Amino acid sequence: MTDTPTDLGAIEAERQRIRDAHLRPAAERPSSTARGLHHTALISSDVERTIRFYQDVLGFPLTELIENRDYPGSSHFFFDIGNGNLLAFFDFPGLDLGPYAEVLGGLHHCAISVEPARWEEIVRRLDEAGVEHVVHSEVSVYFRDPDGARIELIADPLGEMYGNQVL
Repeated sequence: MTDTPTDLGAIEAERQRIRDAHLRPAAERPSSTARGLHHTALISSDVERTIRFYQDVLGFPLTELIENRDYPGSSHFFFDIGNGNLLAFFDFPGLDLGPYAEVLGGLHHCAISVEPARWEEIVRRLDEAGVEHVVHSEVSVYFRDPDGARIELIADPLGEMYGNQVL
């Protein structure tokens, strides 16, 4: 960290410059070349603990557990997070990977949309499981998984965030 004060006005001016240069109205945007997020892969230090957390606490069904083709002895496993999307994990037994860290180019958090009634149920489950969490704007809950990855569950619909259309 630096002791230099942050010039929020300059930051907003730069954000506006980038918007003006790159953001197009929805009607003028081309279709994406992608058809969706196949999976996001995180790292697990304990396969069964990760399964218990994501399946039993969060309610994301385990859909497959296979060998990781890239690292002998490693597992690659998947959870259904709805809408044809998967959250995946690898474990890397024998590698000393160290604790989770937020670094440039790394994961800040993974935001997953859930129905509002499910959101309330999952927040209760987090309480019951003793998982520290923070509720923001009454629609987002932030917490860390057993390996420290930050997860957000948001009750807003896909393509919307805090009342703003983002898609």
